Amino acid sequence: MSSERVDSESKVSWNQADIPARIRRELDIDDGDTLRWHINDDGTLRVRVVQQRSETFSDFDGYGGEQATDIQSQHDTWGVDIE
Repeated sequence: MSSERVDSESKVSWNQADIPARIRRELDIDDGDTLRWHINDDGTLRVRVVQQRSETFSDFDGYGGEQATDIQSQHDTWGVDIE
């Protein structure tokens, strides 16, 4: 008998497995997050959660400088200054 601790289990159905709610809450996994899978040399599996949160700029107050800029005439499509 294995002495390995089991936190939770999922069954694979149609090549997909659900992440148990307890695990999602514990790791703060939400819609849009990415799971990165890695198989270790010893055959164990490691999963890393990459969180993709919306509203990335929600705390951004904007440019606070003295100089006004005209985005269309002074910057290209990628936001790079036009010289």
